[in-house]
Amino acid sequence: MNTANPQLEGLYLALSGVLDLLVQKGVLERDELRAALADAEALALDGGALASDSESHRKAMAFPARVLMMALESHARGEQADFRDLARRVGLST
Repeated sequence: MNTANPQLEGLYLALSGVLDLLVQKGVLERDELRAALADAEALALDGGALASDSESHRKAMAFPARVLMMALESHARGEQADFRDLARRVGLST
């Protein structure tokens, strides 16, 4: 088993919690976070990718931003989603 994947899954969950806390404390608005994550996703898909990068490589680069956007939406609804659920939703949205 590749230990990097569970570590990254944990990192995404931890970061989603920090982002939600920033919203709760009034440091950032959800719309600001959505915009920042959408910009990161667009950069991964279009602007930051090399012409030689495959589509699957670009989608992999966009995955973290997409997972965090899904987590942000879950938090807005008062839900606590686990990583597998978030990843599944990302897969359904692409």
